[in-house]
Amino acid sequence: MSKEKLNEKLEDDSEVAVEGKNVSEASEEASEKTVEAEAIDPDKELSDARDEIAALRDRMLRMAAENENFKKRVERERLAGLKYAGETIFREMLPVVDNLERAIGQGIIDGANAEKNLAALLAGVQLTFKSLVTTLEKFEVKAVESIGKPFDPQRQEALTMDASDTIPANHVILEFEKGYYYKDRLLRAAKVVVSSGSK
Repeated sequence: MSKEKLNEKLEDDSEVAVEGKNVSEASEEASEKTVEAEAIDPDKELSDARDEIAALRDRMLRMAAENENFKKRVERERLAGLKYAGETIFREMLPVVDNLERAIGQGIIDGANAEKNLAALLAGVQLTFKSLVTTLEKFEVKAVESIGKPFDPQRQEALTMDASDTIPANHVILEFEKGYYYKDRLLRAAKVVVSSGSK
């Protein structure tokens, strides 16, 4: 056998020995892991898993209860908000009621003639009306302008038609009841008399 062939054979044998050593090390590690796995108590693992499940279930139930309480609180607050939503508006209307009471009181003065009582009552009612209109405008309630304007069925309700020489056909002659907007929404349609044109 030549020297080169002998060296190659020795290298091959050493590689086989190294691989054999690696295989034996791997089998030793596997047997150690098996021993460790056998050392773990399955009852203890089961008990730990049950404790963890109980803790998670308790946490879940607490979170569900907190969520339910939150929903109930939000609903109570919403209902209270709806129940007392008009409080600000009514607080603003109370001065109008006070002014009406004063106007009625001023309209009946003992010892004064009926004309003077009527004039005082009219002045009081006019001031109250101005106060009420101001309060409505504060809350963005505005009157629909109708007289002399073309009839609009979206904003007005025609009660009757009447001939008019001064107002063209299909225009409003008279308002029985004013219409009002609340912000950009029609609160109440105006009740009007519409012109049918000249006689």
